[in-house]
Amino acid sequence: MAAQDTVNCDFPIIDSHIHLYPASHISSLNWTADLPAEHPLNRQCSVEEYKAATRDTPNLLGFVFLETDRKSGLGEKQWQDALDEVDFLVRIGRGTPQDDDGHQPEDARLVLGIVPWAPVAAGEKALSAYVNQVRQRCGEKWDIVKGFRYLVQDKPSGVMLHQHFIEGLQWLANNGLTFDLGVDARSGGLHQLEEACEMMDTVYAGGSQLRIIINHFCKPDLRLTAGEALEGHADFTRWKDCVYKMSNHNSTYMKLSGLFSELPPQSMNAPTDVSVLVNRTKPWVDVVFKAFGPSRIMYGSDWPVCTVGGPGIQASWQHWRMFVSAILKSQGLTAEEQTRVWSNTAAEAYNIWTT
Repeated sequence: MAAQDTVNCDFPIIDSHIHLYPASHISSLNWTADLPAEHPLNRQCSVEEYKAATRDTPNLLGFVFLETDRKSGLGEKQWQDALDEVDFLVRIGRGTPQDDDGHQPEDARLVLGIVPWAPVAAGEKALSAYVNQVRQRCGEKWDIVKGFRYLVQDKPSGVMLHQHFIEGLQWLANNGLTFDLGVDARSGGLHQLEEACEMMDTVYAGGSQLRIIINHFCKPDLRLTAGEALEGHADFTRWKDCVYKMSNHNSTYMKLSGLFSELPPQSMNAPTDVSVLVNRTKPWVDVVFKAFGPSRIMYGSDWPVCTVGGPGIQASWQHWRMFVSAILKSQGLTAEEQTRVWSNTAAEAYNIWTT
């Protein structure tokens, strides 16, 4: 069967990148500080809302939760909001909701993994102390913790090259934990990607097998047109060079996620046709698929952030899924390769076991 004939099959889906928070936690998030009341992120985004967004998707196996940019810092006195987030996620994983948590006991089956915040840049000693607190809070559910993230997209230059940051990454590797890398080429600057490349060279120089999972294509500048990219725009060329350098390390992975918030906003009443989106993003998608291949690319919705730039709260997740389906068709992937992107790459990278 030809690859294009299989694109509509119901492949099992692992959503490798979502965020969750109950209404009572909104004040602890960095990203809601200046949002108007009507903003789609300034509301509860818990499992109940996620299930509503993913309705009629019987092949959804579950999700991997990513830390939601809680107010936090490297010192122990600044860890409480992030640890409260861990407690919330563990309640979901145990099926023991508190009032107004926004989930039900049966939702525990959806939690395939969590990637909490951690003070990676504080160095080995502080990171170990923090992770021990996470382990104590998780108890018998420690196995759902797959790795940690420390967002660098809003940090000063040089953070990723500091000795403490490198030590923190090496500690994660030695303890079988992943690291999710969040950099932002468009808003944070392409120097972030170049610094990340240098960081990877340092980490992997000693033979480390740390699994670094790169978020959202590194948030490229999708305000450029496809024509500008193909004509060799300097920003596109620098982004492309960095993506290839990152892919040269065999234990790096890339998430096919997060592009809606980088593209021009869509109308709730008139979503942008997926064929238009595919053509608009083709130069960037082609680079990532050529660099990483489907065996190291994984599907992620970036819900609920996909509602920013997507066609509304109710439609954005499904529209993103259709967009990804069209991307995989345009890449001419076999059924096996499509399955890698939809679920098997995430299962491998995050060490997820599904039944």
